[in-house]
Amino acid sequence: MGTLTAQMASDGGPWRLYIVLYGESEWPTVRWASGPVPTGAQRREALASLGYEVAPRAEWSWVEDSQKRDDDSTPVVLIAAVDVREQEGASA
Repeated sequence: MGTLTAQMASDGGPWRLYIVLYGESEWPTVRWASGPVPTGAQRREALASLGYEVAPRAEWSWVEDSQKRDDDSTPVVLIAAVDVREQEGASA
């Protein structure tokens, strides 16, 4: 299998990290209680718990969006993304 995308998002509440699996109704997900942005180490651990790892040379990228599309007066949603691959010997 090639690379997939992992995303992490929060609208000020709990952080969610999930693996984007197109065509699937449920995506592997890890949640953190609300608080600061999960550290790089916490994200690696979460990915590993799902059977994935950051792909070689991949880096997290960040964007912001509005809770309501095209309405910048609503709270900001932060979204991060990174390319991932299945861990060696893992079956996700």
